[in-house]
Amino acid sequence: MKRANLPFIEQPTDENISQAVAWLRAGEAIGLPTETVYGLAADASNADAVAKIFSAKGRPADHPLIVHVASAEAAKAWAADWPEAAEKLANAFWPGPMTLIVKRAAHVLDAVTGGQDTVGLRVPSHPVAQWVLKHFSDDYQGLAAPSANQFGQVSPTTAAHVAAEFPDRLLMILDGGACDVGVESTIIDVSGDTVRVLRPGRVRAGEIDQVLGTTLAEKGEDASGAEAGDLPRVPGALASHYAPKTQTLMLATARLKMQLRAFRQAQDRGPMRCVITHSFDAEPAERVRVIRLAADAETWERELYALLRALDAERYGTLIIEAPPVTSEWDAVNDRVKRATQRDAEDGVENTAP
Repeated sequence: MKRANLPFIEQPTDENISQAVAWLRAGEAIGLPTETVYGLAADASNADAVAKIFSAKGRPADHPLIVHVASAEAAKAWAADWPEAAEKLANAFWPGPMTLIVKRAAHVLDAVTGGQDTVGLRVPSHPVAQWVLKHFSDDYQGLAAPSANQFGQVSPTTAAHVAAEFPDRLLMILDGGACDVGVESTIIDVSGDTVRVLRPGRVRAGEIDQVLGTTLAEKGEDASGAEAGDLPRVPGALASHYAPKTQTLMLATARLKMQLRAFRQAQDRGPMRCVITHSFDAEPAERVRVIRLAADAETWERELYALLRALDAERYGTLIIEAPPVTSEWDAVNDRVKRATQRDAEDGVENTAP
């Protein structure tokens, strides 16, 4: 097995799983595949190990982590209270791309929760993640595993992405292939009287409504429609997040078509631009590359991050993304694209949506 002061990628054989578990028990972090994105995983009950996650990622200390466990029963050991909504949702969507926010048990580290009285819990479905968790877990232990990238940047969906994020760090990365889902888990707050989605993902609002037999409250409302109080802080909730290094904009379809016409007429020799669309094929334009992704939300979720990383490496002057449809199926894509383009919007570059 490779031993250099660099990240190294290993296939998930029995021997390598055992080695990864040994690293985790020794308080080290590993690169762990899940069905959503790759995580930087460490023992959630070891304060020093958790600190290594924050240090490696450059993550703010008050930004909470999600604890990954092998089963719903293991999750309950991390909760002070397990409401009926949690039980219904766990039965419906675990293992899978859903995180539940519940009141924390007394033993949960402040570093994991960001000092809050709640904790995020998830049971991943990826077979490698399950294999590691079952070998690692004694007495319902769990792994804190935020996305394995520098804080605020595009999440990794392959083992190679993780290695590129930490080129100078000795890090074992288990290769579980490209992530099937491709965006982070749906985060559902069940810690209070009202159930809310705090971060959209592959588990859709309509599916949650069907399981609970209710209609979810909006993020800023309580059950009566009044403004809610402070909601738990959760990963991925900052205005600017999942952002490429390249200037990235979002334009509504009509505005984007106008911009492409302007590019064709200008015939300028400036930096190359890349445009990502879902609803139309564009005519050729000088120094503009157009990529059309299939017009379905799951394709965009699965391919968006990998595409943004690849385009970042090609050093375009600007990336322009066609604003996704505004429907519940596209909630996760809309959320990620808006956060990926927010930094440039704050710098005075206009983003427009339908």
